[in-house]
Amino acid sequence: MADAADWIANFLREESLPPDYRQTIQNVAEPLAQRLAALAAGRRGPVIAGVCGAQGSGKSTLCEALARLLRRRGMRIAVLSLDDLYLSRNARAQLAARVHPLFATRGPPGTHDVAQGLKLFDALSGTGDVALPRFDKAMDEPTPADHWPQIKTPADLILFEGWCVGAVPEAAPALDLPVNRLEAEKDPTGVWRAYANDALAGPYQDLFSRIDHLTLLRAPSFEVVAEWRWRQEERLRARLQAQGNDASRTMDRAQIAAFIQLYERLTRHILATLPDRADLVVDLEADQSMRLAGPRPPTG
Repeated sequence: MADAADWIANFLREESLPPDYRQTIQNVAEPLAQRLAALAAGRRGPVIAGVCGAQGSGKSTLCEALARLLRRRGMRIAVLSLDDLYLSRNARAQLAARVHPLFATRGPPGTHDVAQGLKLFDALSGTGDVALPRFDKAMDEPTPADHWPQIKTPADLILFEGWCVGAVPEAAPALDLPVNRLEAEKDPTGVWRAYANDALAGPYQDLFSRIDHLTLLRAPSFEVVAEWRWRQEERLRARLQAQGNDASRTMDRAQIAAFIQLYERLTRHILATLPDRADLVVDLEADQSMRLAGPRPPTG
């Protein structure tokens, strides 16, 4: 269909994507959109579709493609990232002073406003206009509320993506040994990782329990994540420079390498545990190309 070809071409151009991303739309996004639309059919209240994937795995781009596909079906779609729920720098500084200095840096469970996410899910089930929070990573602060996009509710479907969306906590003994240099040097007694794990076991499970369908974008290994995250930072820097904005707060390679150590423990745990819990697994290659691995087999 010419119309379908046109929207994909426009999407690739607007998102600065390579031509072969068309195959990802056709082979991954379209089947997933059909699956989610069927789940939402006849449903009272929005379906919450979680999308989990490591940093730089393409979650946001896939969700934008899904949103466009589902809106073409006449559905009202809200898109939210777990990143949009990050606490402000001041709130994280207070957490760092109270619990552990590593909580000054956004990333692990404990650095998000989970209560805000729960309220937002409830609001998207109601009527009227709802503002969707956004977080400015370049400024490391929530975007001012008067710049948040608005959506008319009730939503038919909420696309909720994030690096640890749907994750479950580790068993306590697994926390004993550090997984990298950052944990060994900055968290030798395990206070930071224990607090993050407790947060994941508590408030985050309240948030994740609202998910009706979970898709995992499965990285081939944790080792590829640094390169993916670096590409993501380069795109952010280029976008800021093209807009004439200050790009000085973006990170260099060494900073990226240190930053992703905050995510390593839980990312490895997700890769080991979430494939058996997700409703759908999408396998990624090192070049970030995607293919469906298949739905979770029925239980019982």
